[in-house]
Amino acid sequence: QVQLVESGGGSVQAGGAPRPPCAAPASTYCMGWVRQGAGTKREWLAYVTSTGTSRHLGSLEGRFTASRDNAENTLYLQMDSLKPADTAMYYCAAGDGSMCSASSDQYTYWGQGTQVTVSS
Repeated sequence: QVQLVESGGGSVQAGGAPRPPCAAPASTYCMGWVRQGAGTKREWLAYVTSTGTSRHLGSLEGRFTASRDNAENTLYLQMDSLKPADTAMYYCAAGDGSMCSASSDQYTYWGQGTQVTVSS
């Protein structure tokens, strides 16, 4: 069992740039971020492999960057130029396998989420 713990959410002004971390007890090959706004489906945002390969959702237009510190078993999501439409619960997730894909369905382990609310 891998327990993931996100933090660093909260209320942010539009244009803000929070960087919530996700702490994991151990490293897994694939870790990523998923968000879910009120009344919407889960949306995969990004993944980072333990070897440093990353991929991000294209519609983010480079505003979000996922990274990880393998020594600290911590995943980060740098969020820049936030918009009110980015308001959502942000989840850290990890997979058991040796591959990553651009899908939230691949993940076995999930954090409890951290709420980010963006005001204009």
